[in-house]
Amino acid sequence: MQEQRDLESLDLTRLLRDSGRLCSCGRYHSSHVKEVLIASGALARVGEVVRRHGGSKVFIIADKRTFAVAGEQVCTQLAKAQIEYKKHIFQGEELRLDSEAVGEVILNYDPKCDLILAIGTGTIGDLSKIVASVARKTYVIVATAPSMDGFASGTSSVILNRTKASIVTCEPTAVIADLDILCQAPMELLQAGLGDMIAKYISICEWRISQIITGEYYCEEIASLVRRAVRTCANNAEGLRARKPESVEEVFKSLVFTGVAMSFTGLSRPASGVEHYFSHLWDMRAIEFGTDAHLHGIQCGTATLFALRVYGLIQKVVPDRQRALNYAASFDLDRWNRKLVAFLGKSAQEVIEAEKRQGKYDQVAHAKRLDAICQNWEQILAVISEELPKEEELLDVLRKMDLPLTPQALGLTPTEVRDTFTMTKDIRDKYVASRLVWDLGVIEEVADDFLLLAKQGMTSNSECE
Repeated sequence: MQEQRDLESLDLTRLLRDSGRLCSCGRYHSSHVKEVLIASGALARVGEVVRRHGGSKVFIIADKRTFAVAGEQVCTQLAKAQIEYKKHIFQGEELRLDSEAVGEVILNYDPKCDLILAIGTGTIGDLSKIVASVARKTYVIVATAPSMDGFASGTSSVILNRTKASIVTCEPTAVIADLDILCQAPMELLQAGLGDMIAKYISICEWRISQIITGEYYCEEIASLVRRAVRTCANNAEGLRARKPESVEEVFKSLVFTGVAMSFTGLSRPASGVEHYFSHLWDMRAIEFGTDAHLHGIQCGTATLFALRVYGLIQKVVPDRQRALNYAASFDLDRWNRKLVAFLGKSAQEVIEAEKRQGKYDQVAHAKRLDAICQNWEQILAVISEELPKEEELLDVLRKMDLPLTPQALGLTPTEVRDTFTMTKDIRDKYVASRLVWDLGVIEEVADDFLLLAKQGMTSNSECE
């Protein structure tokens, strides 16, 4: 079918056609993204793109780094097209997407502007989506690095009450990416983009597992799109490191495709799983305790390796229904919540309150999930084998981009990574690896075995280096 070929070929133009698509999953998939321009010298066309999508007075949002990279050129092109603009440039060394940052933009926003134009990537893009949603204005982004998968998505990752949260915002009408700029992005941003994409191995696997256990909606066509995007990125890792334009373009296009996949489903599920929750927890600890934190995509790339090792341990588990029921019955939620507070500080309270609404530890719900697990265990094992790469294959890709391979490389101890894993089940109401092993009553055993692997990994990789 032509629609399936569009997905398999990563044809953005056809995929984003106005009519959308009625999918075999039974849902109608559509996106508000109307145009994706990826080309050398693309900034010269900013004025025509903005004009084409109804912009006559533009509000520019950037930070001092992204404005230095592309801002002056953007302003020059808008002036040539006789398009008025106002701008707000963040001057600090580090920009966090919290209420203070949002408030700063809102206070400086000109309501006469009819289009929000972001110049940047993750934080700038997420912030601009929030402003565009609140102001109900058209949103366009000029990307400055292939660093994350949120360019075309309709969500923003924000810090609320010291907790990383994902909120519904808006999708861009257009994405503009000048290859001349993308190819010169700092290496850590290129690493982050690849790390964010490699994480999709885990997210698709867990999406399928959740469909089996919880009955969660699943779309094979969207999963197929994301798989193709991940393979494309893995195949271009070496070229990305060498800053080859064709490889940078393929990786950026794959990042945009993943954002479209999230828009099509209305879920983050095609793009994030337990590996993202490792990263969210490390970010929360950095905010609370000043611990080390790296770019989100870099953390996700390393956490994908950790998650792959966890799934290797899960494949060795033999479900025991009575053991699992006994474990759930004896689980001390108050004691567990005290551990969350010790690990996360004040931000744990938001997580604890969320669990009161979600009821992940409810024994009746647990028994129902456990029945589905036991009845379908062979199918679950088959999904893990089908979806996840061999560890050496993943290591080869990560090494090509010089991504961290050990807890130590992230500034963490193996014990901190072990504890992070056990708490990934608490961050969102999404079925991931840590929830599966909790349901099986073996989370402590799997976490301890994972700790041994983490310690061994530190030793072996340090020797190799």
